[in-house]
Amino acid sequence: MLARKIIHLTLAVAAFGLILAAQEQPAKTIQQVPVKPTSAASGKEMYNSYCAVCHGTDGKGHGPAADALKTPPSDLTVLSKNNGGKYPALKVSSAIRGDANVPAHGNKEMPVWGRVFQSISGGHESEVVQRIANLNRYIESLQAK
Repeated sequence: MLARKIIHLTLAVAAFGLILAAQEQPAKTIQQVPVKPTSAASGKEMYNSYCAVCHGTDGKGHGPAADALKTPPSDLTVLSKNNGGKYPALKVSSAIRGDANVPAHGNKEMPVWGRVFQSISGGHESEVVQRIANLNRYIESLQAK
């Protein structure tokens, strides 16, 4: 009987400790900040400014904001591997532009970059196309060998 009381008391203390620990952890949130313009000619600069916060500088999906997202960011380094060894350039361009049905793109957590590029390009479609092409080429360079 005493052993049972000790076990129940121990479980109650452990549960209480877990509840306190969970309450002490602040909820991670994504802070919305204004988009800083980058060079349309540099895919790497655009990636580091717009994508790395979620996908990580290495493209593996472990950026500083990744833990706060409801849908984990994709590992961009395995796009070719997951597509039979061929980089899916059209699919990636479509996802960047916002035409593809990608759960993480287009919600409040992650912007549809096509609209953002339209805005920072002053509505010049040719610059938007250049941005997407250069960003796409940079993501292609991240593919695992």
